[in-house]
Order: sequence, then structure tokens, then C-alpha cells
Amino acid sequence: MSTDGYEERVSNQEPAVNCTSSFHSDYSITNRKVVAFKFGGSSLLGAERMLHSARLVCEARSANDVVVIVSAMQGVTDRLLGIARTLEAGCRSDARRDAGEILEFHLKVLHELQLEPQYHQRIEQELRAIGNGLLHDASPEKQPVSAGRAALQDRLASYGERFSARLFSAALEKSGAPGVPVNSSEFVLTCNTFRDARPQIKETRRRGREILLPLFDDGLIPVVTGFIGATCDGRVTTLGRNSSDFSGALIAHVVDASELVIWTDVDGIYTANPRESAEAKLLHELSYDAAHALAAGGAKVLHAKVLPLAAENEMVVWVRNTFNPQFRGTRIGPPRERKPAVSTGYSCHNSIAEVKRELR
Repeated sequence: MSTDGYEERVSNQEPAVNCTSSFHSDYSITNRKVVAFKFGGSSLLGAERMLHSARLVCEARSANDVVVIVSAMQGVTDRLLGIARTLEAGCRSDARRDAGEILEFHLKVLHELQLEPQYHQRIEQELRAIGNGLLHDASPEKQPVSAGRAALQDRLASYGERFSARLFSAALEKSGAPGVPVNSSEFVLTCNTFRDARPQIKETRRRGREILLPLFDDGLIPVVTGFIGATCDGRVTTLGRNSSDFSGALIAHVVDASELVIWTDVDGIYTANPRESAEAKLLHELSYDAAHALAAGGAKVLHAKVLPLAAENEMVVWVRNTFNPQFRGTRIGPPRERKPAVSTGYSCHNSIAEVKRELR
């Protein structure tokens, strides 16, 4: 198993970390089960935020097995894709310089975690090993030909999640929980379409369970890289930009998680962008169809591919605010009181009309 997963420091306008209790009463669980936590890039930007997010995981772990899916830190993927463009322009030295700066950025976050010296040294070695791979890919001996550019772009883009998974595992250890980074390219099998690869769900599930379930048995918290997979011959792919929510649903599906919590920087799903519209209303409860309609219509909080996977096994999806964790958020799932005659199958038919009904 692999042990790996740019932005300026947090500005005064970014949300402050709120360390109050993270779980609404809906999270009172008597029987131990698996819960998947997916953290977006804003939830991981810097040591303070990583440690805060790690505490949310530790709190959930008291009653559940938890699998964590991480994005790259906010801004990192854009910088990595910038390296690909720099290489295409023939500026090999500039690309290598930018890669070195990204590595140093992650090493700085490691320093701010303030780990015990011996543990810090080990994590630094692992980060530098990931960084060496990045530096190698950022300075190819030959200019990549057009046929290989997409594959190189995916390799470069994958480093953000690999750095993030290694650092978040360290943040968990610092917080008193045993985390282990897992590179999703080891089990997420995809087609050969780089930059927008489609996972092969059945084989991904088989491979993923072989890797992840023994970690639960050993009392460990898997910290899995979102966004990335691999072809059958081992070439790294990505599932498309902004696909880490989809990765979260996929990995939650692999381990039969009963709930997927998507931690972001807003209080849930709104009828409009709350930063742009004073009339935006928070939606507390949504069906799979209604949430899918909003996502397909351009709502940026949730990836449209999340809902079909969640609905397949009636997994409940929560959208919650990392920086306001005591707030309940938006619940997406089957009705709480089920009627026997109601079909539970997933369908997009009449979903727009359903959204309108739910908003009344």
C-alpha cells in the first residue's frame, strides 16, 4: 500500500475555525457502522484547518468506523495544472521551479503541525519522496507529444491529493487517532480516458474492499486520495475537475458506508449561491431526485454523480460546514418514515418538479 494524497495563508476574510461539537442529534448512533467523511480543499488549507478537521473525524470515530476522502489543499490542483501548461509552452526550468515551490508549501504545513521530532522526520521523508516524483514529472527529458499530454497532466494533477492524504494522516495522529494514507489509484480502476476517466464500479469495489476493510479491522482510519484512479495497466487517471465528491461517494460505496458527510465551507445546499443572493434559502431535507436536479442544474456544492451511487444502497448524504460543525446541514436520502408502497429506486424523472414541490 502506498503511504502518500498553493494557496497563500488564510486571509482575514476566510471562515474562522469553530471547534464546538460537530454532530447534530441525527448522528447519535447505537450500533457501530461505517461513515465516510469527504473534506474539500478549503477544509484542509493549512495546519490549523487540518487539525480541526481531524478532530471532527476523532469525534465520529467514537461510535463508527470512519473512512476519510481528501481533496488537494485549496489552490494546489490549479498550480499543478499550471505546470502542465508551462511544460507545453516549453518552459521546463519554470515548471521544475513551480513543482519545488509546491513541495515546499506542503513541507511548511508539516512544520506547522508541530509533530514530535522523530515522527516529523518520517513524514518529511515521505513528503519528499512524493515531491521527487512531482519534480521528475515536472521536468521530462523530452517535450511531451500530444498523445501523452493528457496522461502527464493527470499524473501531475494527482500529487495534490497524495500530499494532502499524507499530511491529514499526520494530523490524525497528532489528534490521537491512527490514520493511514491510501492512494486510490491502487484500487479505483478506470477507463483510459484521461482527465475525465470513468471508474469500473464492480472491480473498484472488489479491489477497494481488499485494501480498506482490513484497515478497519486493525483499528485504523484510511485517508484516501479523492479525484484519482488508474487504468488496468497502472497509468494514473483523474475523474475530472471537481470530482472529489464523486470520489467520496465511490469510496463510501466500496465500504458500504451508511452515511457520507461532505464537509465544505457553507452550511448546506441552498436554493441559490448564498454569497450572491440574499434570498437564498437553506434546504434542510432533500430526496435523491431533488438533490440530483439541483446538482445537474449547476449547484456547485454537490457533484451530480454522487446521487446515483448514494441512492443505490440508500446511503444518506450530508452537506455540512467544516467551520460551523454544530450546524445540522442538509440531509439527502430516503424519507425518514417509509411508506411500503413507495418505490426506493433512483430515477431522474420529474425531478425538477419535485424540487419545486420541496421548496414550497
